Amino acid sequence: MVAGFGRQLLVRDAGGGQFIAVTRGRNAQVTVGDLVRISVLGSGQAVIESIQPRRNEFKRSDAARTKRIAANIDQAGVVIAAHPPFSEELLLRVAIAASVAAIPLALIVNKCDLLEARAAIEPRLAVYRGLGYPVIECSARADPEATRGVLGPWLAGRSTLLLGQSGMGKSTLINCIVPQAGLRTQEISEALGSGRHTTTFTRMFALPGDDDGAVIDSPGFQSFGLEHLSDSERAHAMPEFATLLGSCRFHNCTHREEPGCAIRAAAQDGRIDAHRYRLFLRLADESLALARSRPRRA
Repeated sequence: MVAGFGRQLLVRDAGGGQFIAVTRGRNAQVTVGDLVRISVLGSGQAVIESIQPRRNEFKRSDAARTKRIAANIDQAGVVIAAHPPFSEELLLRVAIAASVAAIPLALIVNKCDLLEARAAIEPRLAVYRGLGYPVIECSARADPEATRGVLGPWLAGRSTLLLGQSGMGKSTLINCIVPQAGLRTQEISEALGSGRHTTTFTRMFALPGDDDGAVIDSPGFQSFGLEHLSDSERAHAMPEFATLLGSCRFHNCTHREEPGCAIRAAAQDGRIDAHRYRLFLRLADESLALARSRPRRA
């Protein structure tokens, strides 16, 4: 499946043919990247009969629902920039979701031609390099050729999900990588009947000249919930915690105020980044508040 808007789905077969498809059941959760079996109805129409087992899925959630963004991907890239300033809390949320889904994540730093702004975020980028995240720098609008040159080897032969909060230049980056993306998005929008909502659905584009490579463009976001994750999953998704988990005095330590907390001590003495630790606590507090707000079962 290469795109979807509501119950209208766009499916591409192995030969490159495209079909507007619907599912048999109203509750079928089909997402971009899914491998599906279809029955062709004719005139470019089809019905999705079944979804093949997924090897992974990238999703976010809040108290009301879980939203699957893409499935069966090889890697993900989160697009950030110094102007307007990116939200490190949103970056952390995306990184945690990717880690739990076992999807490798890279940081794509766009607008690097804005030298003063770029220099201002270097200390934070250094933290993520130190944690093992690849950091790819580019300027999609100012130097599209160089951007294609630096991203090409990373994208080649892989299915890649690109994410980013609004304003980071992700759409410009997509159009740089796939020059016909704008036209193809409009075609998809018209086919799915989504009209003016051309930026509100996820869609997959084949990479030019790459039979196996594809890039998945997702809508920009201003929030990214992790309600589907447990406290333990969030903690284990923090790479700087890896050698410290299990060293706290209490086995059920929440890493807040408990005596003998190895993680809090590491943040206090500079062995782990204090800012990321505070953001982690903010996520934990959010999860606790949501749990307390749920009605109790009788």
